[in-house]
Order: sequence, then C-alpha cells, then structure tokens
Amino acid sequence: MSQSHQQPALSQCPGCAEPPAAGDLFCGVCGYDLSAVPGRPGDRPTMAITVPPAASGSEAVRWPAAAETDSSDMPAPVHRPSDLPGTDSGGRPLAEQEQEKEQVQEPGVAAGQGAPAGPGPGPVGGAEPSAVPVRHDDRAVPGGAEHSGDFALAAPDPRTAEHAAAAAAPAAGGKVCVACRSGRVDSDGYCENCGHAQPRERDHMEQELGSVAAVSDRGLRHHRNEDSFAVSSTALPDGSPAVVAIVCDGVSSASRPDEASAAAANAANESLLESLPRGTHPQQAMHEAIVAASEAVNALAQEPAGAMEHDAHRHQNAPACTLVGAVMAGELLIVGWVGDSRVYWVPEDRSRPTARLTEDDSWAAQMVAAGLMNEAEAYADERAHAITGWLGADAYELEPHTAAFKPDRPGLVVVCTDGLWNYAESAEEMAAAVPADAQEHPLRGAQVLVGHALDGGGHDNVTVALLPFAVRPQGAGSACETV
Repeated sequence: MSQSHQQPALSQCPGCAEPPAAGDLFCGVCGYDLSAVPGRPGDRPTMAITVPPAASGSEAVRWPAAAETDSSDMPAPVHRPSDLPGTDSGGRPLAEQEQEKEQVQEPGVAAGQGAPAGPGPGPVGGAEPSAVPVRHDDRAVPGGAEHSGDFALAAPDPRTAEHAAAAAAPAAGGKVCVACRSGRVDSDGYCENCGHAQPRERDHMEQELGSVAAVSDRGLRHHRNEDSFAVSSTALPDGSPAVVAIVCDGVSSASRPDEASAAAANAANESLLESLPRGTHPQQAMHEAIVAASEAVNALAQEPAGAMEHDAHRHQNAPACTLVGAVMAGELLIVGWVGDSRVYWVPEDRSRPTARLTEDDSWAAQMVAAGLMNEAEAYADERAHAITGWLGADAYELEPHTAAFKPDRPGLVVVCTDGLWNYAESAEEMAAAVPADAQEHPLRGAQVLVGHALDGGGHDNVTVALLPFAVRPQGAGSACETV
C-alpha cells in the first residue's frame, strides 16, 4: 500500500533562515524549494526482546551438555536450536522447526548436521536434493556461476591461505613492498598487494670513490629526481692520478629530463676516462667530454620516421639538461660547464678567500654582465633562473665553457646543481655550509650539504660532489688564477 507523507513544518528556511508562511512550497525571501527538505523519518522505537516465561514451577532453562566432538571429529561442540526449549515468533515450539529442516536434507546427510557446506544458502522448500550450491568464484562448478550469470572474481581473495603465502613469498628476484612488506612490486613501481608507490632508485643516490664523493636527492617538492652524477678516477700517462666529478641537472620543462641528465653524465665521464689516460690535456679533454654529453642528449630526441607528423612542435620539447664537471689532474683543477650548475672553491684554511669558479648561463648572469642590474637585483627577479645555455637538440648553439686553475693551497672543490646553491648562493655562504671535516670525510660532507638544502625547503632536486684538493704550499698564485 502506498502512503502519502505530509510535508514537515519548518521553523525556518534552510536557505536564508527566515520563517516561511504556512503551506508555502517556496521561500518568499530567497525562493528556496521547501519541498526538497526531507521529511522526518518514521519512528522506529527500540523493542526489548523477552524470553517466554517458564512454566509454573519449572526451573531456569539450562543448556544441555554438548557432545565431545562434532560431526567432523573436531573438538568444537555445537548446539542445535532445538536443544534449548523455546518458541519462534509464531508461537510454535523450536523442535517442530528443526523437524521440518531435517525433512529437506540431502540424502546421506544425518539429521541435525545442518545444511551442506558452501557459500550459498542451503536447500529450502521443495528444492532438489542434488542441487549444487552457487559458487561465485568458480565457473567450473556445474549449474553454478556459469549458468547463473554471476561473474568470476577478478582476483583471489587476500584472506585465503594460498594468496597470503604467495604474497609473503614473491617470485625469485622480485622486490618486496616497503609498506606492507609482503606484496610484490610490479614493473610500474607499485605494490600489487597494497598499491603503495615504491621509492625509486634515483630518489637518493650516494657514491664514494677514494678522494671523491657525491650525493643526490629528489628533494621535498619534486615527484622524481631529475639530477644525475658520475664520479671516477683514472691515471695519467705519467702514472699520476686523475679524479673526475660530473653533475647534471635535467631541465624540468623538457621531456624526459631524468634520462637526459643520466645520459649526459655517463657520456661525459666515459669520454674523460678515455681521453685522459691517452695524454690529452685535461682542459681539452673536458671540452670533448661536454661535446660527447651533448651528442648523447641529442640522441634521445631522435624519433622514428613519421612521428613528427603527429606533433609539429615535438622538437621544441626535446630532452635537455645542464652539465658541470671538475677534473683534478696533477697540479691542475679543470672545470667545465653549460647551464647554471656551479663549482665552488673552499680553501682548507677558512680564513683564506673562497671563490665561485663558474659563471651561470642564465638570464640573471646576462643582466649582471651587461651592467643592467647588480647581482642582488638580478637574482631577485622571477626570470633569474631562466637558463640561456643547455645540452639538448633544441639548444641554440653549444658553447662549452672550460677553465683551468692551479691552486696554491689545499682546499675543497664543490660541484653542485642549483638545488644546493639556491640555499648558499655566494661563495662565503657555501663555505659556511661546508662542514669543517669535509676535507677528510667528503661523503659525510656531501650528505651535510644535501641536508642543508632539504632543511632550507628542498624545493628542487639536490646534487653535490666534493673533491678534496691536496697540494704542497708554494707561496704564490691564487685559487682562482687561470692558466
């Protein structure tokens, strides 16, 4: 039977809080539709469940003793409803209900053992005794989900023992989720069990190789680390050591900047390791290394024939990165760069002057060089970090910068991306951030510098390489003297 519901009386309009007139369907002030206000739900009082009073003179109801074991010989005795005297909601004794159930049991099932096992309900009414219960997770069961229109489960039930065992023991060589510690990590970097994104290998990288060390971190704001580095050592033809550090920063506005920085760092490092042992002058070797890095990044932009037809501006978003490197060979310190990553010189004696050994390829640097702004004004401008030089297929013209220095005192060479020097821009600020024992412990010093950037906000990827430079005092020259 359908029922009509009377519109509830409202003390005030829900839209403007003005009291509506009796019988109004819309508010006379704001026009709010008063008929859309739901009515008060029907009253459903809580009813106490009472136990039928025991017969006069009878004792309190007692549970009968259960059998030692149940029908499966398991030590978990149970009671049937008829074991406890009582009546159903219709006033019939529970014993009669039990007898009716026993009459529809399958042949061969003892009375009182309950319905057949299975997730579906047991037979009722005049159901066929041989009917197979429906299984929604198994289409192979005759008369089951295959014929009922139900779909098979898309994935195994995680509560089953088989799934738990599989999750606890990932395939040989597979990675285990760092969050749930049980699921297998798929090729996309997500846990197949809990869906947690796994930290990528490049999110934080550290390497120490003799007297050179480098640390790179994703930072606190970026979703991936687009920086990369390479550190190595080799020997010159006379047997003296040569130490190399390359740091690259992917251009975020370009496509695949992480691949660009990795390709550039590896190509430059391999070029130096090939040319330095042959006797190539370190400054010329650095120049050739930057050219090799540029070619490696350009190769990433190559597309199959016809691909450019779908995106006429694809070449404008080619992979790109900056590069800065340092080579310690003999008594020389060679630096090379394209972009706005930097090299700083921090003397071991902190009372001596520090220096920045590179000049940025950036809008701010151009303004300062042209005398249009001082350095403070230029770097305060929002265009300050717009780079004017980079490695990539869409670079205007490759202009590798190289310089050679002959330090006259021991010190520390700091090679870094702008993710660090944004928080220690001047040479004095960088020297203050470098720990006092970085000369003896370069890896620890690089970790401290990365931490300095993260403490400052970590707005960008952070990469720094430290190269301790040890020389015999000669009493002449300068840390910034170009030869």
